[in-house]
Amino acid sequence: MFTACPTDPAFLDVAQLEAGAIYRLLSGAIAPRPIAWVSTVDAEGNANLAPFSFFNVASVDPPVLAFAPLLNEHALPKDTVRNLEAVKECVVHVGNEALIEALNATSASLPPEVDEFVHAGLTKASLGDLKPPRIAEAPIAFGCLVRDVLSFGDRPRSGRLILAEVIAIHADPKVWDGRHISLEALRPVGRLAGADYVRTTDTFSLERPA
Repeated sequence: MFTACPTDPAFLDVAQLEAGAIYRLLSGAIAPRPIAWVSTVDAEGNANLAPFSFFNVASVDPPVLAFAPLLNEHALPKDTVRNLEAVKECVVHVGNEALIEALNATSASLPPEVDEFVHAGLTKASLGDLKPPRIAEAPIAFGCLVRDVLSFGDRPRSGRLILAEVIAIHADPKVWDGRHISLEALRPVGRLAGADYVRTTDTFSLERPA
């Protein structure tokens, strides 16, 4: 435990904070966050679909995506994590404006036997030989094999960092021209804290220094 710094009234000792406060601080400050919309299947082939906003690119060569589901309030893993333990494959979609209502619908805590594709009114499509389906309506989908899973504990809100290597990609030509992604066509959304999201309609550019 750190000693409080009398010259810094904003100093916080993490050991003295409740997990809920840390969650609100992290999710509010580290924003906007892209949203991984992840499909998986269990050992019987039943599909699951769920969004995760602790998400980013971890490597380009090889291409690896990273997303981190948290244990729930009962310290139990999400269906996505249990499925990935059984079938080490997933399809990661990018949350976007056109499908935001469906994405939000799949964030509900549903029983494992409920198919979120059906619940959200989405169509399943294949992506190569991968077992999990992709969302047919989504313009971008990354088919992945699980490379590693890191555990950060067994308490409520402890994370499981999933490192998923991309082996196949579905890229709509309206969004990907072979060189660039069109933000106007993709219209990705970012996650803020609470119930808030953000659009990518106000951007600016800076040239990187040599």
